[in-house]
Amino acid sequence: MAKPIKETPVLTGKDAERFAYAVEHPRTVTKEEVARAQEVYERLSKVAAIPF
Repeated sequence: MAKPIKETPVLTGKDAERFAYAVEHPRTVTKEEVARAQEVYERLSKVAAIPF
């Protein structure tokens, strides 16, 4: 039987400030990073073909 999932803790203080800043100011992604991620995705999808 599966173990119950614990509640997610609430962020407070500096952790909450860093998280809010990261959400408001996302890191820019280069075209090269997008192309590499797409290539890796395509390679993995061929290896682990899961029928849906």
